[in-house]
Amino acid sequence: MTTSRIFISADFFQPTDGEPIRSLITQSKDAVVVAWYIKQGQEIPLHIHPQGQDTWTLLTGKGHYYLDNNGTTRPIMAGDVVVAHNGEVHGVFNDNPEPLVFISVVSPADAGYQAI
Repeated sequence: MTTSRIFISADFFQPTDGEPIRSLITQSKDAVVVAWYIKQGQEIPLHIHPQGQDTWTLLTGKGHYYLDNNGTTRPIMAGDVVVAHNGEVHGVFNDNPEPLVFISVVSPADAGYQAI
């Protein structure tokens, strides 16, 4: 059995006027790889992964990355790699006209998800 190892990220981005779409690229027991396309005014709400890490690689755009459940943010932009370690609150809001496009890797795959 052959498993794909190379993916074209552009095939997975799904712009929408509603909530941003979490587009699954691939997953194994070790990690889940997801593509995100966040338009102006959209956000990924505050959340944590109780048993794992979420690493984002930003491809285009910029936004405000949530650092805690008080709404503290820090600007992020294309070229940044952003890491939320086990149990750290995170999310993002895009208030820029350009879409914020990134790849997220959650590891391990069973890291869990909990909205804040």
